[in-house]
Amino acid sequence: LATGILRITVMKFDLTKKQIIALLLMSSRTATSAFSLFKSVVKPPTHRRIVALAMASTSTATPAVSTSNPMLDQAGLPKFSQISPSDLSPAVSTLLEEMDSSFASLEEKLSNSETVSFEDVLPPIEKMQFPLGYAWGVAGHLNGVKNGDELRKAVEENQPLVVQAMSKFSQSRAIYDKLEIVEKALDEEKTSDEFLLSQKRRAVSNSLRGMKLGGVGLDGADKERFNEIKLRLAELSTSFSNNVLDATKAFALTIENPEDVADVPESAKAMWAAAYKASLENKEEDSAIDANSGPWRVTLDGPSYVAALSHIPNRELRKKVYMAYLTRASELSDGKDNIPNIYEILKLKQEMSSLLGFANYAELSLASKMADTVESVHKLSDLIAEKALPAAESELKEITELATSKEPNVYSEGKLEPWDVTFWAERLKESKFDLKEEQLRPYFALPLVLEGMFGLVDRIFNIEIKKADDEAEVWNPDVSFFNVYDKKDGKHIASFYLDPYSRPADKRGGAWMDVCIGKSDACNKEIPVAYLTCNGSPPVEDTPSLMTFSEVTTLFHEFGHGLQHMLTSASVGDVAGINGVEWDAVELPSQFMENWCYDKKTVYGFAKHYKTGEILPEEMFEKLQEQKTFRAGSMACRQLYFGMLDMELHSNFDAEGGETIFDVQKRIASKYTPYAMPLEEDRFLCAFNHIFGGGYAAGYYSYKWAEVMSADAFGAFEDVGLENEDDVQKVGMRFRDTVLSLGGGVDPKDVYRQFRGRDPSPEALLRHNGLA
Repeated sequence: LATGILRITVMKFDLTKKQIIALLLMSSRTATSAFSLFKSVVKPPTHRRIVALAMASTSTATPAVSTSNPMLDQAGLPKFSQISPSDLSPAVSTLLEEMDSSFASLEEKLSNSETVSFEDVLPPIEKMQFPLGYAWGVAGHLNGVKNGDELRKAVEENQPLVVQAMSKFSQSRAIYDKLEIVEKALDEEKTSDEFLLSQKRRAVSNSLRGMKLGGVGLDGADKERFNEIKLRLAELSTSFSNNVLDATKAFALTIENPEDVADVPESAKAMWAAAYKASLENKEEDSAIDANSGPWRVTLDGPSYVAALSHIPNRELRKKVYMAYLTRASELSDGKDNIPNIYEILKLKQEMSSLLGFANYAELSLASKMADTVESVHKLSDLIAEKALPAAESELKEITELATSKEPNVYSEGKLEPWDVTFWAERLKESKFDLKEEQLRPYFALPLVLEGMFGLVDRIFNIEIKKADDEAEVWNPDVSFFNVYDKKDGKHIASFYLDPYSRPADKRGGAWMDVCIGKSDACNKEIPVAYLTCNGSPPVEDTPSLMTFSEVTTLFHEFGHGLQHMLTSASVGDVAGINGVEWDAVELPSQFMENWCYDKKTVYGFAKHYKTGEILPEEMFEKLQEQKTFRAGSMACRQLYFGMLDMELHSNFDAEGGETIFDVQKRIASKYTPYAMPLEEDRFLCAFNHIFGGGYAAGYYSYKWAEVMSADAFGAFEDVGLENEDDVQKVGMRFRDTVLSLGGGVDPKDVYRQFRGRDPSPEALLRHNGLA
């Protein structure tokens, strides 16, 4: 439906709420900018995040000339064992000079050409952008997984040069004028290859819109100011992320009293003891340290923080850890304060939006997303909140009742503090389902989970995955490399790196998928390559990584992103894989994959005890399934709260007005999480990397938006019966041939209709979350 028609239809007819959600989801606009160096990489749910790279490339082209600089050796995979931070500046300097020369020649050629075709414009741009994008993408990736002062400095020094160079593309009138001619010609073109034609049309229309949003229509002082803002925003984004990383690394709590870790799972104590060992300068002292006797070192890194809040019985210690996490990178912490960065980011985004003719940054952001207005995002959020909020309040009441019954003197007022909720929620889950997380972990050893996950995609997508560590250099011994083969003909079709473990010293938190090499005919790249990065529980001595169930679902999530990148059949680089997919549709494959973590055949493909090989007992699997809806209302409200806080800050908030960002936070919380209002010290926004350090500004809502589609997509498998293997395989291949294959080459609403035969329905999401 066209945007205007949608609004008239919703107002004119008394549609059901389910019909309204479907209409809102399918009121599509076209995808993101085609210019590769203006794309953001895919990122994370609440615990997942994207690498904060202002200009990370997601496209490919012909390699730069090989030299002694490993960043210029682009004939194959990155030479990670040879790359050092000192290589970045000379590489960028060389590649910028080459790209500037090529760009000037292209502009001159286009300006002097009376006729023009698609092949005259976008393919040459893909080629000339690739060498810089390759080098800058590698640097950005290392900045996320092997962060250090020297690399940070190199990235910060070169970032303005890259931004300025890429602005020339987005603001080129010669390119814009020719693309308009190409667009008209493609609209009239007839061909037997409808998919290729669709790719070209999408690439061109996305590029034209991207150039408009990139300032091609600005002149004089406005253009100069617009470019200044882009430079400054890139700097602020990097600074914001670095401050969060530094604040996370700066905190550590040493526990020496065994009573303070009483009843804490062995895996958590082993992790903390290993962290304490690693912190010692004199390594000879570590012989007396073990999981049972301590000392134990708790950090703010994901696995450590979650374990502390979930299991440490000492309430004061939980509070200390919680408050340290809550106040990271703020005026209440010892490090750098992100509050000035937030205000400057919001002011600059508002100014940039005004220069482009938008009322606010949210409108600018939604110009390239499926959701067409802020109001449509509000409607979807409020419809879900109507079901989720009563459930969340009931869940908190049940948790509180358990705490007060167990420790009436401590919780005499019948109220839990934020650092109590996770602890008692874990105790409630244990008592309710008679199943502790620690009982499950021995059945979720990473090597076996990978084996099971690969077995799943083998049977539903007809692909085979083989380890190929000897074919790629890596940035850390933890990293593995895999090849993907199409079982139909045995052809090698893709590859990926997997960096699975937490490394607090130099690796950013969360989990993400990023592009190493993208598929592109123009750049002669047939084998897409992905980075899959998680921050799971690391191995401890001779024990392999024993994952929490949340870590298992996170791995499946990121693998879903990787599958869309790797299984693409698109050949136009700017719309191949995740490129060109609307931001609020890009989470569909990732969230879809999470559903398989509750499928019996899939789980029993990996749930075996790492020591004995015993399969997961039937009653434990049944309890695991029952746990799926545990606190579903709270989790939904939390996501809605984050999404609408993001949207409010980028639409109605005046950074120079009387209301503070924390006032806005409280106002939004009062609507979506009134049962858990922020503390006065709450500085969550100072570490909200998604929207201030990544690509989710006015886009965090996309998790819920895509979750409706992902649940409904999994519903197609449920409809045929998950036990009916032949039918499941048929639906799986249809999912591969549509959602995973077409990428950004086809409008996402049409992709979904090709797979499902209709628009998405919210019924499956509500049912999966126990909110129907």
